[in-house]
Amino acid sequence: IARHSGFRAQRIAAADDETAPVCSKLPFRAEGGNTVQNKLTKALLTAGLAFGVASATTAADAPALQMGASASMLANTCAGCHGTDGVSQGPAAPTISGFSKDYFVETMKGFAEGTIDSTVMGRMAQGYTDEEIGLIADFYVAKPYVKAKQSFDEAQVDTGAKLHDKYCEKCHADGGTSRDDDSGLLAGQWTPYLNWTLQDYQAGNREITKKMKKKLSKLVEKEGDAGIAALLSYYASQQ
Repeated sequence: IARHSGFRAQRIAAADDETAPVCSKLPFRAEGGNTVQNKLTKALLTAGLAFGVASATTAADAPALQMGASASMLANTCAGCHGTDGVSQGPAAPTISGFSKDYFVETMKGFAEGTIDSTVMGRMAQGYTDEEIGLIADFYVAKPYVKAKQSFDEAQVDTGAKLHDKYCEKCHADGGTSRDDDSGLLAGQWTPYLNWTLQDYQAGNREITKKMKKKLSKLVEKEGDAGIAALLSYYASQQ
């Protein structure tokens, strides 16, 4: 009797204690050698096991649903510097939409391999596989190239156009607007970016083809910095 009274006292105390576990407030009554608490515990364990199995199944299925990032997901990592859909707000980061795929991939691999000097892009490019670089290229190749709205020296445009025809047109056709030559788009690109890129070529910080090196050297030799400035004004004028 004392033992039962003790159980009853514990039960009443638990019922009055709002911080006590819910299972401690249940009637402590023996049924076939098992208490209701024990039955609840087993039920919770069973439910937990079933949930665990279901979770494990979901986790096992997840890779099939999430295997590899999509082209747009990968490309979104570029938007911070190169703008939405690759349309840069400038001036240091170039617009990267509308290029040819070969040029895009070649440039990214150049950054990854260190043949193109960079501050950030080398580390970024090294983080992608060849397949992922191809997916990023596919995304931006399909986007329209949008020419930058920027200032330029109108007095130099005609001179710049003539210099382009003489030194650049064969590789950068249609006034620097064609992407079919796989040499990048010059018309409408941000002037500071183009200027810094030319400086990298001249300093040997970026691989340059023999043909381009020859043409650029002749341009600088004959026209000097004024020739480069005129050429850049011509590209900037194409808006």
